[in-house]
Amino acid sequence: MRNRVLALLWVGLIPAQLAPAALAAPLPGQPRPTQSTELIQRSWQRLDAELRALDQLLPGEPEPPVGDVLSTPELPANLIRANQPASGPIQPADTVAGPPLDLPTPQQLQASGVASLSLEQALAIAFANSATLQAQREQVAAALASLQAAMGSYWPTISAFANGGYEGARSTTTSNKPNDNLGFGPTFSPNGVLTPGPGGTAIPTAGPFYVPNGGSVAATAGEWGVEGGLQLNYALLDFARTPSVRAARASLEQQRNTYANQLRSLQLQVSEAYYQLQEDEQLVRVYDANLRNDLVILQDTLDLKQAGLVPRLDVLRRRAIQAADEETLIQSLADRAVARRQLALLLNLPPQVTPNASDPIVVQPRWPLDLEASLLAAYRGNPELEAILATRTALAQQSQATAAGLLPKLSLFASGGGSSSQTSLTNFDLGGGGCCGSTALPLSTTSGWDWSVGLTFTWLLFDAGNTAGQARALTKQAAATAQQYAASRNDIRLRIEQAFFNHEASLAKLSSARRGVAAALEAFRDVRLRYLTGLDSELNLSNTQDRLINSLVRRINATVNVNITYAKLLKELLPMPRDPNLPIQPQLQLSSSPATQP
Repeated sequence: MRNRVLALLWVGLIPAQLAPAALAAPLPGQPRPTQSTELIQRSWQRLDAELRALDQLLPGEPEPPVGDVLSTPELPANLIRANQPASGPIQPADTVAGPPLDLPTPQQLQASGVASLSLEQALAIAFANSATLQAQREQVAAALASLQAAMGSYWPTISAFANGGYEGARSTTTSNKPNDNLGFGPTFSPNGVLTPGPGGTAIPTAGPFYVPNGGSVAATAGEWGVEGGLQLNYALLDFARTPSVRAARASLEQQRNTYANQLRSLQLQVSEAYYQLQEDEQLVRVYDANLRNDLVILQDTLDLKQAGLVPRLDVLRRRAIQAADEETLIQSLADRAVARRQLALLLNLPPQVTPNASDPIVVQPRWPLDLEASLLAAYRGNPELEAILATRTALAQQSQATAAGLLPKLSLFASGGGSSSQTSLTNFDLGGGGCCGSTALPLSTTSGWDWSVGLTFTWLLFDAGNTAGQARALTKQAAATAQQYAASRNDIRLRIEQAFFNHEASLAKLSSARRGVAAALEAFRDVRLRYLTGLDSELNLSNTQDRLINSLVRRINATVNVNITYAKLLKELLPMPRDPNLPIQPQLQLSSSPATQP
């Protein structure tokens, strides 16, 4: 008896003033241990002083101590608002995503309410609203446009050309030598024409085309002109054309397979977020019920303390347990609020809409395939692997198209068109006897037609290895994708094996957890009745209560893990369309014989 009291004194469970009386009587046949008792008392006093000093280092309480031991702290308003129950099912107007380049307004950031939705609804909304998925749809459309552009290289190009304008100039023409020695006759002679004079006499004058030395004419010229036609170019021989088209087609396949793989990944992400929200919902219920049970047990302990049936220690322990369970409940509320926001982010819902899970937790069935069949089905038509193969093909074709730049190229060209112009000469100014009258046309028009047909032959003979180097670089990149394919293949196997084994383990743990919950519940009922009748201690009651809560939590975790591991396995085998224009049907279970991927 004395040793037990000494142990309780050492840990501080018996007040110091009661210790001498409890230790007064020595054991039979033993001397009075006065010196040992004093040493223990001094040791306890030193320990108590150290604990008090340590308590002084802790920050002060922001609020006065709670007077009512049965009361619970008031939760933050923001936490309550984020955890309010759903007001009803989600409406179609609440599922429309906002413009991608807009930022939310303060009014939109104020939550308008919580809307419930099922997992299938969540998947349908995610497939329609996901920004990442929409960006990949645009990538597929861009790759299709690139293929159509590359296909156009098999056809000739026809272009029209036209130009027109006005041009003005002022010019002066001066003769530096007379033109009477050309032998062109009297019209070019200074005295070649007889002009009637006074009295009927003939006076020799210059011919009409004679230009004296220094004769000049100045005029202002203006010309309006227009020209137009058609031009055709066609590559008769181009070794880069076919590889470029094949590379564009492979790039399109790569983008389409990437789109299908993103559909798989998005369904897994939404399923995991939805199952996590379901788990957080259940944990809030469990911890809330646990806290309510704490209050009932604390009230029972207070009643037993008033009757003198239990020590004050039981009340203090129950208050500490209640405080710890309050913290757990508060954290679970925060976790549920975060889980709701994570699901809203994946669904790309409007800022004011907060989703909530409406489906109850239902355990998925056992995975219908064995491990070997799952691996073989995952490798067959896997869009992740197909995208890598398409990338490899595109790089190889791009390498051939680049290397074709060193080969000859033969092209056909043809063009035809017409032109018309009008020239006017004004503001004539003659000097030195004048000149050039025959070329001075005040207004003239010129028009004509022209055409041409020919072949163009080009052959790049030397470019310092630039083209060859680019082709080698693309070839090496294509070779690197083979290693990427091997790494992705191994990753797929590891993911399937991890999900498969964890799925089997989760099913087994769920069976054990169910038995554990049933046993822990019966044990808690028995120990509580025993405690109320004074046949058991509060410490055993607390331990049994902890085991019950832990068994409930383990059962919830095992149930959710079964569904999550099933979703991970489903992601690797789920058939998804490659074409963004095809409808997407969410599929939450896999039949024993998986369908061939489209």
